[in-house]
Amino acid sequence: MYKHPLLNRDKMSPQEAMDILVEGNHRFTNNLTANKDMMSLVSITKDRQHPFASVLSCSDSRAPVEMLFDQALGDIFSVRLAGNIASDKVIGSLEFSSKYLGSKLIVVLGHTDCGAVKAACDNFREGHIGEIINLIRPAVRMEKTVVEQRDSSNVGFLDKVCALNVQVQINEIIHSSDIIQDMLAAKQIGMVGGVYNLATGEVSFLPDTLML
Repeated sequence: MYKHPLLNRDKMSPQEAMDILVEGNHRFTNNLTANKDMMSLVSITKDRQHPFASVLSCSDSRAPVEMLFDQALGDIFSVRLAGNIASDKVIGSLEFSSKYLGSKLIVVLGHTDCGAVKAACDNFREGHIGEIINLIRPAVRMEKTVVEQRDSSNVGFLDKVCALNVQVQINEIIHSSDIIQDMLAAKQIGMVGGVYNLATGEVSFLPDTLML
């Protein structure tokens, strides 16, 4: 199986997994990339995967996690859904990657100017999109500091709800999954939330969400 060049994945700690992501995003924002032999990785990973991190992120085409963290085939177990929402199937996927694939870190990653968060701020309800918005709406209610112009036209309000939505989805994962709760308690995995800035390429991890 593919091994990260710096570490043995079986012995990797959640902190080491996070450090790799931080370093990768630093390379990305500096227009650098680690040397990767992609076809060699295709051969190495064809029979088994061993990701070191799992990332729940938005399906926005501008935020592909493997690129913004400068990682390669087999490195990240990526779960993408509009608004980075923690639906039952998403949580099951994260349980699978953590329990059975050996992933050491769960990252819930929102991003600036998120269309799904905008829709929640504007109380959009049409079609199946409304099912997504229902899982984001608690973050809108949690934001108490903005009293005027509480809609997507207020960038400050939107940014606050985006960060709160990351926290809401983390709470939902922990509340809904005994498997992830137990693995966090045993320090077998870690969890953290972050926000990707579409304008700068930087990922800002949220200190209040850090569990290592």
